Amino acid sequence: MGSMFRSEEVALVQLFLPTAAAYTCVSQLGELGLVEFRDLNASVSAFQRRFVVDVRRCEELEKTFTFLQAEVRRAGLALPLPEGVLLAPPPRDLLRIQEESDRLAQELRDVRGNQQALRAQLHQLQLHSAVLSQGHGHGPQLAATHTDMPLERTPLLQAPGGPHQDLRVNFVAGAVEPHKAAALERLLWRACRGFLIASFRETEQQLEDPVTGEPATWTTFLISYWGEQIGQKIRKITDCFHCHVFPFAEQEEARLGALQQLQQQSHELQEVLGETERFLSQVLGRVQKLLPPWQVQIRKMKAVYLALNQCSVSTTHKCLIAEAWCATRDLPTVQQALQDSSSEAGVSAVVHRIPCRDMPPTLVRTNRFTASFQGIVDAYGVGRYQEVNPAPYTIITFPFLFAVMFGDVGHGLLMFLFALAMVLAENRPAVKTAQNEIWRTFFGGRYLLLLMGLFSVYTGFIYNECFSRATAIFPSGWSVAAMANQSGWSDTFLAEHPLLTLDPNVTGVFLGPYPFGIDPVWSLAANHLSFLNSFKMKMSVLLGVTHMTFGVALGVFNHMHFGQWHRLLLETVPELVFLLALFGYLVFLIVYKWLRFTAADAASAPSVLIHFINMFLFSRSATNRPLFPGQEVVQSVLVVLALAMVPILLLGTPLFLRQQHRRHARRRQLVEDEDKTGLLDASVSVSSQGLDEEKAECPGDREEAEFVASEVFMHQAIHTIEFCLGCISNTASYLRLWALSLAHAQLSEVLWAMVMRVGLGLSDEMGVVAVVLVPIFAAFAVMTVAILLVMEGLSAFLHALRLHWVEFQNKFYAGTGYKLSPFTFAVEDAEHP
Repeated sequence: MGSMFRSEEVALVQLFLPTAAAYTCVSQLGELGLVEFRDLNASVSAFQRRFVVDVRRCEELEKTFTFLQAEVRRAGLALPLPEGVLLAPPPRDLLRIQEESDRLAQELRDVRGNQQALRAQLHQLQLHSAVLSQGHGHGPQLAATHTDMPLERTPLLQAPGGPHQDLRVNFVAGAVEPHKAAALERLLWRACRGFLIASFRETEQQLEDPVTGEPATWTTFLISYWGEQIGQKIRKITDCFHCHVFPFAEQEEARLGALQQLQQQSHELQEVLGETERFLSQVLGRVQKLLPPWQVQIRKMKAVYLALNQCSVSTTHKCLIAEAWCATRDLPTVQQALQDSSSEAGVSAVVHRIPCRDMPPTLVRTNRFTASFQGIVDAYGVGRYQEVNPAPYTIITFPFLFAVMFGDVGHGLLMFLFALAMVLAENRPAVKTAQNEIWRTFFGGRYLLLLMGLFSVYTGFIYNECFSRATAIFPSGWSVAAMANQSGWSDTFLAEHPLLTLDPNVTGVFLGPYPFGIDPVWSLAANHLSFLNSFKMKMSVLLGVTHMTFGVALGVFNHMHFGQWHRLLLETVPELVFLLALFGYLVFLIVYKWLRFTAADAASAPSVLIHFINMFLFSRSATNRPLFPGQEVVQSVLVVLALAMVPILLLGTPLFLRQQHRRHARRRQLVEDEDKTGLLDASVSVSSQGLDEEKAECPGDREEAEFVASEVFMHQAIHTIEFCLGCISNTASYLRLWALSLAHAQLSEVLWAMVMRVGLGLSDEMGVVAVVLVPIFAAFAVMTVAILLVMEGLSAFLHALRLHWVEFQNKFYAGTGYKLSPFTFAVEDAEHP
C-alpha cells in the first residue's frame, strides 16, 4: 500500500557494461523491464552513433518481414502467435535470419511472378477460345455496301462461282471489357461509315481476372470488312480501347482445329499453374512457421541496439557506460541479472548509484484492479516524484460520486453483472485478444465498472429506486389510517379533494424515519420532486465541500514529506481556513437546520440560502429569523477571517522564499570571504572529487541560485486567484450530482410511463392481441434501457471525472511529473499480431 499511496523511491544508477557482454546485459534488462535508460549521446546525430549499422540491418529485415507478412495475408492466411518466450537472438544469428528471409522473399517474388505470367497466358488462351466459340456456328456475314444495302442475313461468303467470288474479306476478332463495348461499336460504325459488320456477344462463362483473381464477364466481337484502309482504322480503334485481338480463320475447319489446340494448351497451362500454386503454398507455409518468431526476435534486437546507442564508450573502449533510472528495491535484481549475463565475458558488469540534480520519474506499480483507477488520475497529469498518489482514494470516491448520479438498484445491477461477466472471463484468450476498440475500452475498465455498478446498487437502495419504482422493503413510517381516523374524512370530502395531506404533527401519522433510505410513500406524493430537489441539492453541497476539504488536507502529507513546513503554514492552513470559514459554515447551517427544526416548527424554519447570502452582504433579513443566537456576529467573523487569509496566501510563500534566498546568499558571501586565502587548495580538492561530486550538489542550491522573485510572485498570485475563485465555482460544480441524479430518475420515470404503463394498458384493452404486442414492448423496453444505461452512464462517468479533477486542481496534486518508462520487451510481444 505504501507504493500506492506515494510513488516508489527511484535512483539514478550508472552501469559499466563490458563490451563483449553489453548486448547480452541490455537484452536481459529488457526482459526484466526494470530500468529506464537515459540518453548520454543526446548531442550526437542518430547517423553517427556506434550501432547505427546494426539498427539499419534490423530495419531492412523489418521491411522484408512486412513484405512476407503482406504475401501471407494476400493468400488469405493468418500468422500464428509465437510459442514460448523468445529472447533477443545473438548478433551472429542476424546474418542467418537475414539470409533465410531474403531467400524466402526472393522465392515468393519469383513464384508470384511466374504465377502472374501463367495466369495472364491462361487468361489470353481462355479469351481466344471464347472468341472462337462465340464465332463458331454463326459464320461471317456479307458486309453491306453503301449503295446496295442487302439484308444482314445474306451470307458474306457465297458459294464458289458466285458474283462476289473475287472479293477479299478480312476479319478482326477479339474481346473487350463490357463497359467499353457500346462505345467501341458506336465509334467503329461512325469511323468506318458502315463498311463493316460487327457482332458483339458476352461470354457465357465468367473468366478469372489475372490481377485481382475475381471472376469477370467479357464481351467478344467479330468484325468483317474489306479494304486495307478500313482495316487500319479498325486496328487503331481496337488498340485505343485496349482490346485483346486474336487471329480468326475464315474456314470453319481451321477454327475448330485452332479451338482444340487452344483447349489443349489451356489444360497443360492449368496443370503447370496448379504445380506453381502448390509450390507457393509450401513457401507460404514455411513463412508462417518462421516469420512470427523472427518478428519478435528482430524487434527485440533492434530495441537492444537502440538502447546501446544511448550509452557512452569509456576512454579505454573496453566497456560501455550507461545511466538509467531504477526503483531502489529492484537494484539487487538488476545487479544479479547483469552478473549472470556478463559471467561468460570474464568481467562482471558493475552497477552503482550516483547522485542526480534532476527530478526522478514517478513509479507507481499497478495491477489489473488498480490500473484503471491509476489511469483516471494520470489522465489529469502524472504526479511529481514522491508526491501523494490519489489513486487509492479514487477507488472509493470515483464509483461513489458516479453512483450518486446514477443511483438505481436495477440499472446498477445490470452494470454490475456486465462487469462481473468480464471479470470472470478475463483469462480467456479470446477475450484478451479481441481487437474491437469499444470492447477493449470496456474490458480495460472492467473493475471500475464493477465498483460503479455495486455503488449504484447501494445508492439505489438509499434513493429507494429500482427501475424508477419504489420498493417497500420495510414498513412505511407514515400512516394514512391514523390521518383518516383523526381527520374525519368523509366520502364527500374525498370526492372533492383528489390530493390529501398527511400532517406529521397529528398523533400516529408519522411513526418514525424509514430504516434505510427514502420512505417509499414519497413516490406517491405530489410533492415528490420538490422533496428530492431539496434533499439532493443539500446532499451535493455536503459531498462537494467534504471532497474538496479532503483534497486540501492531502496536501499536508506532501509538505511534511518534502520538509516544506512554510507551505504547510502559509498555504495549506490559509486554504483550509478560507474553505471552511465560508463553505464549511454552509455545511454546518444545513446540518444544524436538519437537527434543530422538527415538523412542528417547519413552517417557521429560516432559509439557509438567504442566511448565506446575507453573510457576504453583512446584513440581516427581518422575515428570516436567525438559526441560533449570535449568528450575525459569527458570520461576520468568518467572512473577515476568510478575507484575511487571502493576503497570507498571496504574499506568505513568496516573502518567505525571498527572505530565505537572501539569508543563504549572505551566508555564502561570508563563506567566500573567509576562504579566499585557501582558494587554491579548495580548487585542487574539488577537481580530485571528479564528475560524480559535481552531480552530488544539493538540488536546493540550484533552486536558490535560480530564484526569481517576479516569477515566484506571479505563480503565487495565479495560484491564489485560482483557489479562491475555484472554491466558489467548484462548489457549484458539485451541484451536478443533484442535477444528474434527478435527470436519471426522471428519464427512468419516462421509460416506465411510456413503455410499461402504456403496454399494460393496451394489454388490458386488446386482450389476445396483446400477446403479439408483448415482444414489441419488451424489445422496445430493452433498447430504451440500453440507451438509458449507456447514455446516462457515460454522462455520469464524465461528470464524476470532472469532479475528481476539481479535487486535484489547485489542492494537492500538481500533475507535472513524468512516468518511469522502463526499457522492456513486453511491448514488443504485445504488438505482435
